[in-house]
Amino acid sequence: MSEAASCSCSVGPRLIFACSGAADVGEVADRAARQLSRSGVGQMYCLSAVASGNPAPLEKTRAASAILAIDACPAACASMVLKKAGFTDFQRVQLAELGLEKGCSPATQENIDSVVAAARRVLQP
Repeated sequence: MSEAASCSCSVGPRLIFACSGAADVGEVADRAARQLSRSGVGQMYCLSAVASGNPAPLEKTRAASAILAIDACPAACASMVLKKAGFTDFQRVQLAELGLEKGCSPATQENIDSVVAAARRVLQP
């Protein structure tokens, strides 16, 4: 077998975890993560699976080349779940820091696009 064929240094996926909470900003975060995933920026992944301690999702998250938490509101639930699961090396986008306030930020394409743009900036190598 050639050296190139035996190399196991492949890059893990870029995982995106979004708050998908009940508030308007939760919908914005969720839809932004889905748009990022569809466009190939990363792969939206299940925050609940990580929170539950499910071994397979935890292993996939450990293998990620990058992790992004999209926190819909200042409670920062996505980031807190990742931290409680032992992940500290991740990037974060917090919607309030982008001017998107809970209860005042409908899931318009403009709001979603602003989160997508911020996430792309954060995930740049």
